[in-house]
Amino acid sequence: MIAQAQRLEHIQEYYFSGKLREVRQMVAQGKKVINMGIGSPDLPPSPQVITAMSNAVNDSFAHEYQSYQGLPELRESMARFYSRHFDVELNPATEILPLMGSKEGIMHVSMAFLNEGDKVLIPNPGYPTYISATRLVGAQPVFYTLSEQNNWEPDFDALDETDWSRVKIMWTNYPHMPTGAKGSRTMFEKLVALAKKHDFLIVNDNPYSFVLNDSPLSVFQVEGAKDVALELNSLSKTFNMAGWRVGMISGNPDLIASVLKVKSNMDSGMFYGIQKGAVAALNSDSGWFSMLNETYGKRRELIYEMAEKLGCTYKTDSAGLFVWAKLPEEVASAEAYIDEVLYGKDIFITPGTVFGSAGEGYIRFSLCVNESQISEAIQRL
Repeated sequence: MIAQAQRLEHIQEYYFSGKLREVRQMVAQGKKVINMGIGSPDLPPSPQVITAMSNAVNDSFAHEYQSYQGLPELRESMARFYSRHFDVELNPATEILPLMGSKEGIMHVSMAFLNEGDKVLIPNPGYPTYISATRLVGAQPVFYTLSEQNNWEPDFDALDETDWSRVKIMWTNYPHMPTGAKGSRTMFEKLVALAKKHDFLIVNDNPYSFVLNDSPLSVFQVEGAKDVALELNSLSKTFNMAGWRVGMISGNPDLIASVLKVKSNMDSGMFYGIQKGAVAALNSDSGWFSMLNETYGKRRELIYEMAEKLGCTYKTDSAGLFVWAKLPEEVASAEAYIDEVLYGKDIFITPGTVFGSAGEGYIRFSLCVNESQISEAIQRL
């Protein structure tokens, strides 16, 4: 047998890859499983987005290789989007790089800035891909704990005790996944000051800003943040375009140029029609967000009811596509608990431990399930 690369020794299959395979097997056996596990929007993009993509297919150069930096029109739309919604000015020529989804950007950033042995600060709980990307490039994950008592924001007193000698990157993610904590301008100001003091790069992963959130935040709202920060964003959640794979990374020209060195060796440009659809999405008016959030708001109220059926507690001031709920004290294992619900009631919910040890005692519900399915799940309980 051909041995796998050593870099894969500490990499596991992504949790949802394996668990959803199990769910599909249950469905194939006739089980009517209600999947509340993943945040894959079940709603379509706007008709304008579909039309823009469809019309673009007939353009004479639609099927050629596209620019590694994307269409100028796309970068300009991204810049206007940041200006309009975040009050942040970005140069579309040098400070924005379109991506095939922000998940791609996590790996690109890791390859662009990390050397073997560098340390990376990763939130616990947090998105598992930060860990796997760090390990794939030979860097070392160092976890900083987020807690409900601190509103799932970094504990800056604890961070003061960190050995910063080899820290190269700190991953942040607000609104936070999985907890839905919104973060704050003050928090970002402290993070930027910390990065300047210890000479490391903040990378803020920001795909949930417009889902059930009236106050979108960007790290670049802090003066001087471009000196020490990059920000990832995505059209997946905001515009129901998860399968289209459209995201972006922004920051100062030198940092973006480093990411481009990696990206330009990894792909041959994004399909023209998808870029034109993305332009239409980014130009959406406020009515789009109102409609989206009205739907998710109704679903969230039902999820609250479901959480209460399970004896869970939750906060109502969170943002994003999920409800993060605390299990009853007597529940010893989140994973064992969700398996009981899956096999006993044919309902798949995510255990908090997927996102790190600090997720023990919690479960996560997705809002990407229609109201009738949530009502059915409540009846099953």
